[in-house]
Amino acid sequence: MTITAAPVPPLASHQLLLFLLQVGLLLLVALVLGRVAQRLGLPAVVGELLTGVLLGPSVLGVLAPGVEHWLLPADPAQVHLLDAVGQLGVVLLVAVAGLHLDLKLVRRRAGTVGAVTAGGLLVPLGLGITAGLLAPAVLLADKDEQIVFALFLGVAMSVSAVPVIAKTLTDMRLLHRDVGQLILATASLDDAAAWFLLSLISSLAVSAFTLGQAGLALLHLVAFIAVAVLVGRPLTRLAMRWANAQPDVGAANVVAVVIVLTSVASAHALGLEAIFGALVAGILIGLPGNGDPARLAPLRTVVLAVLAPLFLATAGLRVDLRALADPVVLVSGLVILALAVLGKYTGAYLGARLARQSHWEGVALGAGLNARGAVEIVIAMVGLRLGVLNTAMFTIVVLVAVFTSIMAPPMLRLTMRRIEQNAEETLRESRQLEWGTRPAPAREPS
Repeated sequence: MTITAAPVPPLASHQLLLFLLQVGLLLLVALVLGRVAQRLGLPAVVGELLTGVLLGPSVLGVLAPGVEHWLLPADPAQVHLLDAVGQLGVVLLVAVAGLHLDLKLVRRRAGTVGAVTAGGLLVPLGLGITAGLLAPAVLLADKDEQIVFALFLGVAMSVSAVPVIAKTLTDMRLLHRDVGQLILATASLDDAAAWFLLSLISSLAVSAFTLGQAGLALLHLVAFIAVAVLVGRPLTRLAMRWANAQPDVGAANVVAVVIVLTSVASAHALGLEAIFGALVAGILIGLPGNGDPARLAPLRTVVLAVLAPLFLATAGLRVDLRALADPVVLVSGLVILALAVLGKYTGAYLGARLARQSHWEGVALGAGLNARGAVEIVIAMVGLRLGVLNTAMFTIVVLVAVFTSIMAPPMLRLTMRRIEQNAEETLRESRQLEWGTRPAPAREPS
């Protein structure tokens, strides 16, 4: 006698209806606000981030609370559906950015990357810890755990959002510039270090911290990179060469997505940030001889036009400006925002100047790295779940993430006008244009 498990019930009709309406509305508003931002001389990412703020509790929740509660209910199952699509969008967005990372430039400018990474990480980390130790009681979830709170705030202020930075650089057509390449590489290292520190602080929040935990987390990071280089690189080359030899472009796009998701799942299984795995996969696919720009152009279009705006819009849904009605929370939020901006700008600028970069290159690096975006929002959600942050502090951290992401594009536009494009950047630009302008070669079935 065979015993079979009961079939899993299908998604409830109302739940599916809400999900479809949410995705459609978020994409539509993101498209409209993105175009409005471009008309104002800003990249589309600004409007896409503001989409969630407009449709979330901050605006729609105030003007039409009944509509907002019906369209975006707080039911975890409903929220997780939207979050799942957003997570797919963010990992593919970071992977697409990784396709354009020039490893030769990064290796040649390793000293600059190291100095800017150190400055952009340590200065805001120190300012965040200091602010956490001096924070008023209204911002503390537990008065007896202020040290853990301070450490957590320091990590939150030290991150840079690779997904938002990647979208910003793409929208502004700066990925081919040396500064754009350095921003992406430095942000990736900043985030890797920040996620490593976050794992240690999270352990401290829930249990006694040990050096063994720190050693294991570091071992996982080193092991992941080693396996990616020694095993992932040749396997990626074989897989992409096979896919590129197929008569249709679909195979190359599917294989690329599978490689990205495999890398993301591997990083996640090791306790690393999934975004880091996506960046590594994108770099491997983008190595010379692996990713054919013409054949991967459809993937890039779908990610940048559909999945990335949807992810950025869902990130903005976390913002609730009503928490700022408390004067103490408002003043504290403004102070923390100022420290976050000052810390990242100062740290990146000093690191760039120590590495003998020009004044405007240092300012541009600080401007690009200042965007915290959804990475800081994810960290805030971790803090809320662990009980390290209360609702007021969660709102402040999320607002810092959104405002710094909105501030980055105009500052980048202002500074990059003062940095002349060199011959190597022009060549890199012509290569990157192939990803969206040249049609895929037609191939006859064998």
